[in-house]
Amino acid sequence: MARVAREMVERAGINVDELVELLVKNAAAELTTYYYYTILRVNLIGLEGEGLKQIAEAARIEDRNHFEALVPRIYELGGKLPDDMKAFHDMSACPPANLPADPTDVKAMLKVLVEAERCAVRGYTHICNLTAGKDHRTYQLAAAILNEEIEHESWFSEFLGEGPSGHFMREGGVTSPFVSRYLP
Repeated sequence: MARVAREMVERAGINVDELVELLVKNAAAELTTYYYYTILRVNLIGLEGEGLKQIAEAARIEDRNHFEALVPRIYELGGKLPDDMKAFHDMSACPPANLPADPTDVKAMLKVLVEAERCAVRGYTHICNLTAGKDHRTYQLAAAILNEEIEHESWFSEFLGEGPSGHFMREGGVTSPFVSRYLP
């Protein structure tokens, strides 16, 4: 644990135990989303599904990166990940991104994907609001993840025909442009 880091966050008026709980729940959401997106991506087949597969894969890899970036901050603040993977899954800040009943229904799959991203956007916005001006390291990390989650939501919502977002798929296979500086 980074004792002084925790002390400074506490002095800034943040309930560190509450913050750590939020970070652990969001880390659980990232790792479980990585898992569920793996299943969703495998089932993206056919003419409609293949066009979406690359975007789902980018979001899947970035969610894994978000998990990896969150873990050091959790431990710096004196927290830890649960010893039990099932308990970790069940404490996720977001509901499971389960495969729809009809795995050939690409629109239903898109709805699962976009709702998972919207949950993440809400969660990281909350962490940013909680830490803004008080815990610079956690704020910057959460803001970096938030930027990528907003892009993911935009990509999937465009496929649903909800309107243009102004976001484009990244060229050259770049992943986690905002979060990469926090990866171990």
